[in-house]
Amino acid sequence: MFAGVLMVVSGILGILNGIAGIARDDVYAHIGNYTYAFSLTTWGWIHLILGIIVTIVGYGILSTAEWARYAGIAIASLYVVAYFMFLPYAPIWSVIAIGIGVFVIWALAGDSSKGAARA
Repeated sequence: MFAGVLMVVSGILGILNGIAGIARDDVYAHIGNYTYAFSLTTWGWIHLILGIIVTIVGYGILSTAEWARYAGIAIASLYVVAYFMFLPYAPIWSVIAIGIGVFVIWALAGDSSKGAARA
């Protein structure tokens, strides 16, 4: 339940983050040379698509779908990597998003012998 709620909330926030990036809003820092320097529009699309997928998997976790636990770990890992690469653009939000992703992975990868209520 914990991981599902976190994934749905972070997915919705990722969708909003993506929309802001696509709209080229001034919420993001403008940086110089950076290894992963995609345009803000590209980052917007990445976050929008990832946010939609995270939200769908989060709903799957809340509905206790069997596939959702493993997909949740994989998608949360991808989510953490994406926000690590996005760190120079929005440092505070990226650190928060990475923390949420780590909590989701921890909740989903924990011991499942105590039942599905744990995830």
